[in-house]
Amino acid sequence: MVIAYIDRSNLSVAITLPEFRSHFQIADQERGSLLAAFFWSYALLQIPAGWIIDRFGVKKPFAIGFLVWSATSACTAFATSLQQLYFLRILLGVAEAVAPTASMRWIRFNYPDQQRGFATGIWMLGTKIGPAVGPPVAAALTAAFGWRQMFFFLGLGLLVWIIPWLRYGSDTSLPARDEAVDSSEPPFSKVLFSPTVAGVFIGTFCYMYFVYFCVTWLPSYLVEQRNLSLASMGFYSFFAFGGMAAATVAGGWTADRMIKRGADSIRVRKLFTMAGLLIASTEVIGALTDSTSVALFAAVFSLTGLGLAGANKWALTQSAIPPASVGRVLGIQNCAANVAGIAAPLFTGWLKHATGSYSAPLFAVWAFLLIGCAAFWVLVRPLDGCAPQKLLAE
Repeated sequence: MVIAYIDRSNLSVAITLPEFRSHFQIADQERGSLLAAFFWSYALLQIPAGWIIDRFGVKKPFAIGFLVWSATSACTAFATSLQQLYFLRILLGVAEAVAPTASMRWIRFNYPDQQRGFATGIWMLGTKIGPAVGPPVAAALTAAFGWRQMFFFLGLGLLVWIIPWLRYGSDTSLPARDEAVDSSEPPFSKVLFSPTVAGVFIGTFCYMYFVYFCVTWLPSYLVEQRNLSLASMGFYSFFAFGGMAAATVAGGWTADRMIKRGADSIRVRKLFTMAGLLIASTEVIGALTDSTSVALFAAVFSLTGLGLAGANKWALTQSAIPPASVGRVLGIQNCAANVAGIAAPLFTGWLKHATGSYSAPLFAVWAFLLIGCAAFWVLVRPLDGCAPQKLLAE
């Protein structure tokens, strides 16, 4: 996941360069649509990717997807037109679609309820380390060799991961120790149209809107609005996403400990999720202050705080949804997460073009985070057939 996020975020560094934008004749609105191109294919293929993983296992589809997305990232070095850039970003989304479904399926069927928060936190650590190390590494390679070489080196150099994966990766999944499917579970149609699934969908979209704003536009915001150099931008991006990674693991582990001691799993995970969204809403301070130091603190603090929700929002779904329906709902949840990857760069680009600053995009982030908090609070409830405390006791 570290490599996946490096390869999807390297364009966000290249696009800060005036010579890159000039070469491909990229305006603000086109910048937003180009950054969103990856997520069109990535979001649409989440559910089909889940079917492929169920049908063919984890090992080979993951290896093929990794090979294709690495080659695609490297081929960006040879792009000569804006149309080619769009095509490569769409292909990158196709290839990376397999990664989250394979990972979440593995966790769901190998860890009981009181361990899923930490296990998911470890997985999500990769999704935060990638955006943390990606910008500074890409910026350093770009400064030293140029943007074309940056894409080429990262795309081919990180292919080394495929060697240990093919050697040590396994398709074997142990039966989940808490997996007890109740014959009285509601039909999937009832689950699908429940308030809980609606709350998970809305809340996840709002959570990921902020994440993908940071993945796609934070480098440009720091360079253009706060006048940071590429090196300084990479430094602050590293600490923002690094703090989020640490909070993700800590939040998942702490929630697990509370649940293991007898606390209600859904209540605990909802509280952690809502707390993360509320802390993240402090990002709006960047739109209210002229102080670069205060704005940078808000950027790091808000993204770090969001980490409390990271693992817990996924584990919350696994606890609130009956076992027979959880796989499909997780696919829907991840689809919602990546629809935000389309919306965030597009809406941000439109707002910046319309207003000429980043204030309106930051206020939009704030509004979405509050909506997401309300959705988890009001709508998400355990559905019939879950019985999380009974399963924990067993």
